[in-house]
Amino acid sequence: MGKEGKVNFQLKTPKGTRDWHGTDVVLREQIFSTITEVFKRHGGVTLDTPVFELREVLAGKYGEDSKLIYDLADQGGEICSLRYDLTVPFARYLAQNNVQNIKRYHIAKVYRRDQPAMTKGRMREFYQCDFDIAGAYDSMIPDAEILRIVKEVFEDLPGWKGKYTIKINHRKILDGIFEICGVPQDKIRAISSAVDKLDKSPWEEVQREMVEDKGLDPAVADRIGEYVKLKGGREIVTRLQEMPEVSANASAKQGLEEMALLCNYLDIFGVLTALSIDMSLARGLDYYTGVIYEVVTEGSTPSASKNEVAKKSKKEKKNADPDEDRSNDPTLGVGSVAAGGRYDELVGMFSGKPIPCVGISFGVDRIFSITKARLDSSQVIRPNEVDVFVMAFGGRKDFTGLLPERMEVARALWDAGIKAEFVWKQKPRLQAQFKAAENGRVPWAVILGEDELKDGKVKIKEMGLLDGHPEKDGVLVEKVQLAQELKRRFARKEAELIDRTVS
Repeated sequence: MGKEGKVNFQLKTPKGTRDWHGTDVVLREQIFSTITEVFKRHGGVTLDTPVFELREVLAGKYGEDSKLIYDLADQGGEICSLRYDLTVPFARYLAQNNVQNIKRYHIAKVYRRDQPAMTKGRMREFYQCDFDIAGAYDSMIPDAEILRIVKEVFEDLPGWKGKYTIKINHRKILDGIFEICGVPQDKIRAISSAVDKLDKSPWEEVQREMVEDKGLDPAVADRIGEYVKLKGGREIVTRLQEMPEVSANASAKQGLEEMALLCNYLDIFGVLTALSIDMSLARGLDYYTGVIYEVVTEGSTPSASKNEVAKKSKKEKKNADPDEDRSNDPTLGVGSVAAGGRYDELVGMFSGKPIPCVGISFGVDRIFSITKARLDSSQVIRPNEVDVFVMAFGGRKDFTGLLPERMEVARALWDAGIKAEFVWKQKPRLQAQFKAAENGRVPWAVILGEDELKDGKVKIKEMGLLDGHPEKDGVLVEKVQLAQELKRRFARKEAELIDRTVS
């Protein structure tokens, strides 16, 4: 502390975190609401787990990404870590409680010690919204419903309709291709992780990583390139099934049969048109065993490749701080905005009794950053949900401000379930009252006047009406009928007021 009792360090949030306030909170809450509504539509039940887990629960589940886990200090003899995602805690819950079947959703914060890019929604503390189906069911039916959920969420979010792609692949197909190409068994996961970077790095860079960093034979890497560059619709499945070397591989054959069945179901569910079968999609996490997918959109990929920015000096790279924000880095995009897949063996790692699972995780902060950028000036975000601002108007010098009367009207509106506010001053100026209503984008005003109150009346004014509108100056109504009249008008304007956020 300093001499005057002030702190002598910089007041800031930790790197990779931020404070949320104002209309940003409103927009994020609308995203939560949209996603939750879809989850409930599909029969999901909510679940909450601790923000930290025993370190041994998280260990060995994330492959190369395990280095991003936040470890905590020993507290009372238990070594813990902040949760990296919501999937492993869910698997632990299933194993611990012997739950065999459940449709669960979970919305909560997770933590990753990744290099942040705040304006692109890449943070160290961020929200995930997960929906998972656990249980033994006929092949590909739960998987198809998960992907239907994905489509419903992005069709319902403001500014997203038709502006996203669901990339999909299958771990068994990918593993089979790696076997065909001659990748050693102990290098399959490492090579998968390298291939997964093809969405943000050119093939030459990925090839270099496989050969120089992962020790793969250059000829094997070249063969992999022939397969992982394939992408398109369901014809990709047919094309691979017609390749003799692929159909002869047991893993690839099974994966392709499942993908063909899934495409049939997705056609019925109306999802196939949003799908892109992409052989380069690998998903770096170790626990996936079957179908894998991620959702991308404009802004997901970098605006420039690493080769295009290679002009940076070696000195700059050497002195680069791995913890600094990379929002302005053109080699970094927002990344996928949702991702998931099938993980049939994760629960068995805890209990020895495998329970088939499939799920999806939505990255709310990445969705937020893109949604905010897409909103135009006609789409208004309100800072709160207040519907009515209670005001007082008087022209005489002895005007009291009608504070008790404003408080009484506000109470009556609150009693009726109507969201209302008034200025906390005894004698507010009318201009200040209108300014407060405008700042809050409040759609209606109730104006009290001394003469009107004597007659038992108040004035209802819809804000923002154009000059010449017959109700531009407001409409007098009986005070005792105020709440009822406001609700009638709300119903008439329901399309504009729904959710009180983006309209």
